[in-house]
Amino acid sequence: MAIVASMIKLFALLAPVRGLVREGTVQAGPVATIPLDKQYVPVVRNNKIVSYKTAYFGKIHIGNPRQQSFTVVFDTGSAHLFVPSATCRSETCARHHRFFRNASDSAVDLDHDGNPVKKNATRRDQVNIAFGTGEVTGEFVRDTVCLSPNTASRKDCTELRVILASEMTQEPFMTFEFDGVLGLGLASLAVDPEFSFFGQMSKMNGLTEQTFGYFLSRSDKVPSEISFGGHDKRRLATPLEWVPVHKPELGYWQLKLLGVVVAGERLPICEEGGCVAIADTGTSLLGAPRAVTQRMHWLLARKVPENPAEIDCRTFPGPELVFELEGGVNVTIGAEDYSRATGMRVLNNKTNSSQLICRASLLPVDDGEVLGPKAFILGEPALRKYYTAYDWKRQRIGFGLSALVLDLEQPRRRKTWLG
Repeated sequence: MAIVASMIKLFALLAPVRGLVREGTVQAGPVATIPLDKQYVPVVRNNKIVSYKTAYFGKIHIGNPRQQSFTVVFDTGSAHLFVPSATCRSETCARHHRFFRNASDSAVDLDHDGNPVKKNATRRDQVNIAFGTGEVTGEFVRDTVCLSPNTASRKDCTELRVILASEMTQEPFMTFEFDGVLGLGLASLAVDPEFSFFGQMSKMNGLTEQTFGYFLSRSDKVPSEISFGGHDKRRLATPLEWVPVHKPELGYWQLKLLGVVVAGERLPICEEGGCVAIADTGTSLLGAPRAVTQRMHWLLARKVPENPAEIDCRTFPGPELVFELEGGVNVTIGAEDYSRATGMRVLNNKTNSSQLICRASLLPVDDGEVLGPKAFILGEPALRKYYTAYDWKRQRIGFGLSALVLDLEQPRRRKTWLG
């Protein structure tokens, strides 16, 4: 049996508002806009919830003539689509929607090289996909993937190679509700361009605007969303500022990072160049090289006066964290975005007393051959403050402060808590 190794990182799974806009009309532009559900999964230490992992996911549809629907994380940090297969009988797979191959007349079984499986084949090529935590094993199929259940309009559909997972580890897929992951990394991150959803969609459908936009909302009344074939200008409080992708041949939506300033102190790690910032919609934290996370924690920590029993640290003022990008574009993150919700008590052995400290929630990024030793991750804290637009054709990312749009025509989305 041929095994094709494919390493795809999905960092820890997955908002101040600068404007409030009331708008009742739907603006033309994107081909499709998908509202995203949000799920909270508690992180427990010493029998106490200290923070939450979050995941944002929306619905896609696969197959013909009867479409099969799945919820997926739209992940700019990977480049393939996987959903559970009906052949997977594990407890983990049983918790999710599974794809029934025989129910789709348009599905074609494939070998790893993209050729149809021979009729007399007794074994199938497989792929192993490793995530930040957990992995899946699956087979290849080509089928029609759509962003809406309306089969009359094909603008939001494309032919795509899909990975059907026959095995899924319990962690994290047992905990999270979403069925699969739809990668939106650049085509060079995929094993083959035919795995790249937005690459295929842009190529086959002749999109006028080869961009997609990503919006994270803090309000339960307004859903987070992702738009394809353009971005939603209603979600912007300020115009987009564009930054070119650095080394697009690597496949990541990564940007040249000129400097990082924490609480007014410039970190020396970027002084000789080589720093990058990766926009990753599949990461619920800000990521930083492990070599500097301790210093960043120290600079961003703050004592809470009067030492209350508890406090939501996201409401307690703190210093700013600034990412200086190419072209004079700064991404500035405040304490309301980078802070852990729960404070930490530090014991003073000399006085036998404790002090409540508010801390940042940072993801240490280890050295790696792909990302390098100076990679920072712009995850959820950055992406809920800034609306981001990803220009596939020009290979650039646009940043604009997010605006909260009160659109009564949109349904209220589901928010799920585990605990």
